[in-house]
Amino acid sequence: MQEDDVSDTLQGRSDKLRVVDLFAGCGGLTAGFHSTGRYRSVGAVEFDLAAASTYAANFGEDKIYCGDIAEWVKNDLPTADVVIGGPPCQGFSTLGKRDIGDPRNSMWRQYVQALVKIRPAAFLLENVPQFERSSQFHSFWKETWPGGALSDYALSFKTIVAASFGAAQVRRRFIVIGTRKDYPQILVPAGKLPREEWRTVRDAIWGLRHSVIPENTELPDDMDRFFDQEVPGVFKASALDFARRYSDISVERMKWIPPEGDRRSIPQTLLPPCWVGRTDGMDVFARLRWDRPSVTIRTEFFKPEKGRYLHPEENRALSHHEAALLQGFQDDFKWCGTKIQIARQIGNAVPVELAAGLGEHIATYLDPR
Repeated sequence: MQEDDVSDTLQGRSDKLRVVDLFAGCGGLTAGFHSTGRYRSVGAVEFDLAAASTYAANFGEDKIYCGDIAEWVKNDLPTADVVIGGPPCQGFSTLGKRDIGDPRNSMWRQYVQALVKIRPAAFLLENVPQFERSSQFHSFWKETWPGGALSDYALSFKTIVAASFGAAQVRRRFIVIGTRKDYPQILVPAGKLPREEWRTVRDAIWGLRHSVIPENTELPDDMDRFFDQEVPGVFKASALDFARRYSDISVERMKWIPPEGDRRSIPQTLLPPCWVGRTDGMDVFARLRWDRPSVTIRTEFFKPEKGRYLHPEENRALSHHEAALLQGFQDDFKWCGTKIQIARQIGNAVPVELAAGLGEHIATYLDPR
C-alpha cells in the first residue's frame, strides 16, 4: 500500500497528520506546523518563483507546485488531513489601495475548490483583520451554509495577536478554522501568553548586535536551480546580515533619534516638508523598543520611512536577518531570491510561532496523543 493510500479515518493512526499549504509563500505556516512534530507536508502551491524556491529549499521541491493555483486544482490533489493557507490580502490591507475590484480578492475561490477536492478533516485560512468585514469573506462563509460547497464544515473565526502565541511581534491576523462535521468542532484559540510574558525584540535579535557591516550591502553571488530555472541562493541566515545604502540626510536624521524615540526628535531643518507640523504617523523613522514586541514586520521593513523599523540602538533599519528572526524563522532556514524578493517573503509570512500554536491546537483535536 502506498504511503498516502490510507483511510480518511484518523483514529488509530501512527504516522503524522498530512498537511497541504495553499498560497504557501516561503513556508511560514508549514514551518510552524512542522515544528510541532505532528505534521508532514504532502503538497503546497505558490505562484512566485523565488518564494516557491525558498519553500523547496526547506521542505523539498517535490512537495510544492510552482504556478497558478487555478491550474493546480485541476489536477489530482493529494490526500490530506489538514489544508492551510492565506489567500493574497493586498486587496484588503489598510496599507494598500483596498481596491474592491482587485482580482486577488477572489483567490479564496481557488482555496474552496481545493477544499472540495481534498476534503480534509480541518482547514485553516488566515488573512488580514479587514478580511472579516469584506464581502469576499461573507461569500466564503456562505459556502458553509446548507447547499454550499463547504456545507459539511463548521466555521470558527476571530482576529488574534501573534504575540499571544510566542511571536516577538504584535501582529494581528484573522484566522478561520473549518472542521468537517464528523469531527468535534475546532474553535480558534486566543493564545496562552498574557501580555506580561510576550517575547520582545531583545529576546529575538539581541545576539545580532553589531552584526551588520555598513560596507556589506549585497547578497553573495550564489545561484541554484529550482523548477528548471536559476534563482539567487541558497542563502544561509548569516548572508542576510547586509546593510542598506542610506543617503547622508537619512543617516543624519537617525543620529537624532534616541532609544524608543521617533521623528519628533529630528530638527525641523532636517525634516522633509511633508513631515513638518504633522502629528500622525509617528512610527515613521522610529526605533524599535528592546523590551517590547516588534511592530508588524511588513515587506519594506528595511526602509525606516515606512514605520518603526529603526534598530533599537544602531543607526540603521532592521536587517533581513533580524526581520526573519522576528518572524520566527530560525537560522537553519534557507532563503532564495534577490534582496527585495526575500524581504517580500519575510514580510508576507505568517510568524512561525503563531503557525506552531495553531498547528498544535488543531492536532489536539484531530490526533490526540
